This record gives sequence, structure tokens and C-alpha cells, in this order.
Amino acid sequence: MTDPAAERDAAEAASAFAHPPVAPDASAAYGEHPDQVVDFYAPRGETSGPAPLVVVLHGGAWRAPYDRQHITPFADFLARRGFAVANVEYRRGSSLPHQGSEGPVAGRWPETFDDVAAAMDALPGLLAPALPSADPRRTVVTGHSAGGQLALWAAARHVLPAGSPWRLPAPPELRGVVALAPIADFEVAEKLGVCGGASSQLLGGPAHWDSRRPSADPASLLPTGIATAVVQGREDIVVPPAVAESYVAAAAKAGEMVGLTMVEGVGHFPLIDPAADACAVVAEEISQLAW
Repeated sequence: MTDPAAERDAAEAASAFAHPPVAPDASAAYGEHPDQVVDFYAPRGETSGPAPLVVVLHGGAWRAPYDRQHITPFADFLARRGFAVANVEYRRGSSLPHQGSEGPVAGRWPETFDDVAAAMDALPGLLAPALPSADPRRTVVTGHSAGGQLALWAAARHVLPAGSPWRLPAPPELRGVVALAPIADFEVAEKLGVCGGASSQLLGGPAHWDSRRPSADPASLLPTGIATAVVQGREDIVVPPAVAESYVAAAAKAGEMVGLTMVEGVGHFPLIDPAADACAVVAEEISQLAW
């Protein structure tokens, strides 16, 4: 007997991944590793003055087989909406299954976080030569799935535990963050088995859960004082709505209002699929913070 939800998810994923990769207008390295690179997309069409900058962090459960190429059509979609776009690559987990696991392990500790922090810190200096049409004073960070976690984390570095190498002395200069179906509460994600236990793998396994989660889990890094919106497909079976709802509830408990937009009738992938109506909803959420 077929599972309608699984069939819908497969069809949505096929649609999102059917678009050919879109080459950037420029690229720049923020480190020496091949994955330490940012691709830039200039705003398309007629523009009047500098354009808001959208920093994109791709998903894929922090695993190596999923790189920034799959989200380039989304980056191009945003550029065609008048945004300047920076599509960030970062180091992810192994491409090969590890002993005792069913697939590639998610993330690298601390390299995944080293890279996101380094990329965000390097961007102001990279923009002038690579993307002169961007206005860094109007920066919004967005990310999908695991990239949604990284986007929320990038906006919360000033509330990281004392002594963290990634901690900022003051809030980052962001207009806001728009997290798309984010893995935003690690405890709920693990209870639901999201992405095969990827949250625990990202932290290095159960032995490191308690010591590292306060430095990585968005639900533990509240309040941030940064305008935050979450967009979530109501029918998402990859990262179920309960994960986003728990994060929003944690924010409210911490005294912070986080916007939650539930997109009816769609799952995980339409949020980054330029052919889907849900992608326009995402662009509107970004516009409300950036313009």
C-alpha cells in the first residue's frame, strides 16, 4: 500500500531538484579549503541603487553529498526578485557511511561551525569586489532545513556560551533571519528521528550531546534580539512542523516573538523550488525584513 505523504514528498523533491544549477556571477574564497567558498548572484533587471543582501545557507542534513549546487536555482530566483545573493558553502560530514551508521554522518565538529562563522565574518570584505551592487547594511540570512539551523545560529552568535570561539561581542548587523523548515530544536528533532539522527551526529554523537548542544541548538540560543521568521510547510514529513513550533514556543518563553508562517498543502522542498508558489511566500518574508 502506498503512502500518500511519501509520494507527495518524493514528487516535491523531484521538482525542486529538476532545475539545472545556475552559475554564479562571481565567487570568492573565505578560506583555503575547497568548501570555503561563496558564490555571488547580482540582482537581475533594472535596479536603482544598492540591493539588499540575502545570505543563503543550503540544507542537506549537514552531509557531504548535498552541496550548494542544489539551491542555486533558489539563489537565482531571489536575484530575479531584485536581491543580491551570497550562496555559502561549508564543510559537511563524510561522503561515506561510518561504522555503525546507515549512511554518511552529518556535519563536522567544529569545522561546520568554523566555516559558517568565518564566511559571515568575511562577507563584508568580499562584497565590494565580488558583488558591488549589494548593500551590506540590509542583510538577511536565510537557510533551508539544516541550513535553516545554521541561519538561526549565525544570527545568535552573540548569545553563544561564554568562551565559545564563535561568540560575537555584539549582535551581528542583520536585518533579520528567515529560516525555512529549519532543524531548530535538536531535542524535538531527535525524538522524531529527523534525517536519521543528524542533529546528534552533527554534535559528534551522544557522548557530546550535553556539552555541545548549548553551542549549536537554536532553541538553546534565545532570545537573540534579531528579527526572526520561520516558514514551514504544513505537510512536511522531512522536518515536521513540530520542530519549528517547538522553537517558536521556546522563543516566546524567552520573551521573544518569532513569526511562523505555515504554508498549507506543501511539504519540505517547495520552499526552495522556484516553480512552486511556496517559494514566492519565502521571497515575501525576506522582502518584509530587507526592504
